[in-house]
Amino acid sequence: MIEVKHVVKSFDGFNALDGLTMSVPKGAVYGLVGPNGAGKSTILRHLCGIYRQDTGEILLEGEPIYENPRVKRRIAMIPDELYQFGSASIKDMMRFYRGIYPAFDLDRYTKLKEAFPELNENLAIRRMSKGMQKQAAFWLALSCCPDYLVLDEPVDGLDPVMRRQVWSLLMGDVMERGTTILVSSHNLRELEDVCDHVGILSHGKLALERSLSDLQGGVVKLQTSFQTMDPPELPQHLQVLHRSNLGHVYTYIVRGTPEDVINSFSTLNPLFQEAVPLTLEEIFIYEMGGEDYALREILL
Repeated sequence: MIEVKHVVKSFDGFNALDGLTMSVPKGAVYGLVGPNGAGKSTILRHLCGIYRQDTGEILLEGEPIYENPRVKRRIAMIPDELYQFGSASIKDMMRFYRGIYPAFDLDRYTKLKEAFPELNENLAIRRMSKGMQKQAAFWLALSCCPDYLVLDEPVDGLDPVMRRQVWSLLMGDVMERGTTILVSSHNLRELEDVCDHVGILSHGKLALERSLSDLQGGVVKLQTSFQTMDPPELPQHLQVLHRSNLGHVYTYIVRGTPEDVINSFSTLNPLFQEAVPLTLEEIFIYEMGGEDYALREILL
């Protein structure tokens, strides 16, 4: 697992990370979200050993990552802004990665060529489109067979078909090899389909960190209607995060289990009631209702 303990990182007196503590379980797909400037890219660079924290600890299975080549060989990263050597082709970069990653699998590299049929491995990567460069990055990273894969806005620039292809390959590695994936993205709908743990970063700190099942099981969206236009007074123990109505139909966002919330509303003799699944975006909006506008803005 990856452990980040009370990490502080400053740039020119500004704390990009301000006592950040987070934990990424081994074999998990962990989604990290937050507004621009929250510190997402900064912590990802720490996790790959590019940056050194001012204070605190960053450990991979109990060992520090910074200046630890043996640990860093187990990590591969695809950054938001890709970099390759000069006129290097995919084949050139393949030879480079083979010299760095002991687990690099040449047979897998050859097989993965079928997953990216539009790529010419002899063409200079810098001459490719942004989407094709991103495909090349996945081809190379997956061939490295890392134990930990760090992704920053990983599928930006990919068309819908290739997005599905890439996520299928990634989930296959999680299932078959136990790969741990940490992905930073603004696309919460996409994260909802693939992540089992989620963390929200705000002002260099973790505002919330939970498993997706805990998040979805702890907030209920209930649509209901009553005999009168004005709804009855709700039981005091209910923690209502949001209420709205469209005519006689009221929608409540309530913290609690579906069973408890439905049973509580049943005592009010509604004409009908229905629990509706919340999206990950909705959960974040109402869970983080007390946070500042910048955080809520990315969740809307």
